[in-house]
Amino acid sequence: MEKELLYHFVFITLLILLSFMLLVCLIRAVKGPRVADRLMAVNMMGTMVMVMISILALMLKEGYLMDICLIYAMISFLSVVVFSKVYIGIYEERKNMEGENPDERS
Repeated sequence: MEKELLYHFVFITLLILLSFMLLVCLIRAVKGPRVADRLMAVNMMGTMVMVMISILALMLKEGYLMDICLIYAMISFLSVVVFSKVYIGIYEERKNMEGENPDERS
Protein backbone atom coordinates (compact mmCIF):
# COMPACT_ATOMS: atom_id res chain seq x y z
CA MET A 1 0.00 0.00 0.00
CA GLU A 2 2.82 2.39 0.86
CA LYS A 3 4.52 1.65 -2.46
CA GLU A 4 1.35 2.61 -4.39
CA LEU A 5 1.10 5.87 -2.49
CA LEU A 6 4.72 6.66 -3.34
CA TYR A 7 4.11 5.89 -7.02
CA HIS A 8 1.02 8.08 -6.98
CA PHE A 9 3.04 10.96 -5.53
CA VAL A 10 5.79 10.50 -8.16
CA PHE A 11 3.24 10.39 -10.99
CA ILE A 12 1.51 13.57 -9.79
CA THR A 13 4.87 15.33 -9.43
CA LEU A 14 5.88 14.31 -12.96
CA LEU A 15 2.56 15.48 -14.38
CA ILE A 16 2.95 18.89 -12.71
CA LEU A 17 6.53 19.21 -13.97
CA LEU A 18 5.52 18.23 -17.50
CA SER A 19 2.63 20.70 -17.40
CA PHE A 20 5.06 23.49 -16.56
CA MET A 21 7.40 22.40 -19.37
CA LEU A 22 4.43 22.27 -21.74
CA LEU A 23 3.61 25.87 -20.87
CA VAL A 24 7.21 26.91 -21.59
CA CYS A 25 7.07 25.17 -24.99
CA LEU A 26 3.78 26.90 -25.75
CA ILE A 27 5.40 30.26 -25.06
CA ARG A 28 8.28 29.33 -27.39
CA ALA A 29 5.84 28.23 -30.08
CA VAL A 30 3.99 31.54 -29.94
CA LYS A 31 6.99 33.83 -29.43
CA GLY A 32 9.34 32.32 -32.00
CA PRO A 33 11.62 34.06 -33.13
CA ARG A 34 12.08 31.74 -36.13
CA VAL A 35 9.75 29.26 -37.76
CA ALA A 36 12.19 26.43 -37.00
CA ASP A 37 11.92 27.25 -33.28
CA ARG A 38 8.14 27.11 -33.53
CA LEU A 39 8.24 23.76 -35.32
CA MET A 40 10.55 22.32 -32.69
CA ALA A 41 8.32 23.62 -29.89
CA VAL A 42 5.21 22.05 -31.46
CA ASN A 43 7.05 18.74 -31.85
CA MET A 44 8.25 18.90 -28.25
CA MET A 45 4.73 19.68 -27.03
CA GLY A 46 3.42 16.60 -28.83
CA THR A 47 6.07 14.44 -27.21
CA MET A 48 5.33 15.79 -23.75
CA VAL A 49 1.60 15.21 -24.16
CA MET A 50 2.33 11.61 -25.14
CA VAL A 51 4.43 11.16 -22.00
CA MET A 52 1.66 12.70 -19.90
CA ILE A 53 -0.91 10.32 -21.39
CA SER A 54 1.43 7.39 -20.69
CA ILE A 55 1.86 8.46 -17.08
CA LEU A 56 -1.91 8.75 -16.72
CA ALA A 57 -2.30 5.27 -18.18
CA LEU A 58 0.07 3.89 -15.53
CA MET A 59 -1.49 5.89 -12.74
CA LEU A 60 -5.08 5.00 -13.57
CA LYS A 61 -4.22 1.46 -14.72
CA GLU A 62 -6.18 1.93 -17.95
CA GLY A 63 -4.72 0.20 -21.01
CA TYR A 64 -6.85 2.02 -23.57
CA LEU A 65 -4.98 5.24 -22.81
CA MET A 66 -1.88 3.73 -24.43
CA ASP A 67 -3.89 3.25 -27.63
CA ILE A 68 -4.86 6.91 -27.47
CA CYS A 69 -1.21 7.77 -26.95
CA LEU A 70 -0.20 5.88 -30.09
CA ILE A 71 -2.91 7.59 -32.14
CA TYR A 72 -1.79 10.96 -30.76
CA ALA A 73 1.81 10.13 -31.74
CA MET A 74 0.78 9.51 -35.34
CA ILE A 75 -1.27 12.71 -35.49
CA SER A 76 1.56 14.73 -33.92
CA PHE A 77 4.08 13.34 -36.39
CA LEU A 78 1.81 14.15 -39.33
CA SER A 79 1.22 17.70 -38.11
CA VAL A 80 4.95 18.38 -37.83
CA VAL A 81 5.52 16.97 -41.33
CA VAL A 82 2.72 19.14 -42.76
CA PHE A 83 4.00 22.26 -40.99
CA SER A 84 7.51 21.55 -42.29
CA LYS A 85 6.25 21.14 -45.86
CA VAL A 86 4.30 24.40 -45.65
CA TYR A 87 7.34 26.20 -44.22
CA ILE A 88 9.63 24.83 -46.96
CA GLY A 89 7.11 25.88 -49.62
CA ILE A 90 6.88 29.41 -48.24
CA TYR A 91 10.67 29.62 -47.92
CA GLU A 92 11.24 28.50 -51.53
CA GLU A 93 8.57 30.88 -52.84
CA ARG A 94 10.12 33.78 -50.96
CA LYS A 95 13.57 32.81 -52.23
CA ASN A 96 12.31 32.70 -55.84
CA MET A 97 10.65 36.11 -55.48
CA GLU A 98 13.91 37.66 -54.24
CA GLY A 99 15.85 36.08 -57.11
CA GLU A 100 13.65 37.61 -59.80
CA ASN A 101 14.55 40.84 -61.51
CA PRO A 102 12.42 43.83 -60.41
CA ASP A 103 11.76 44.65 -64.11
CA GLU A 104 10.34 41.17 -64.78
CA ARG A 105 7.68 41.37 -62.06
CA SER A 106 4.26 42.45 -63.18
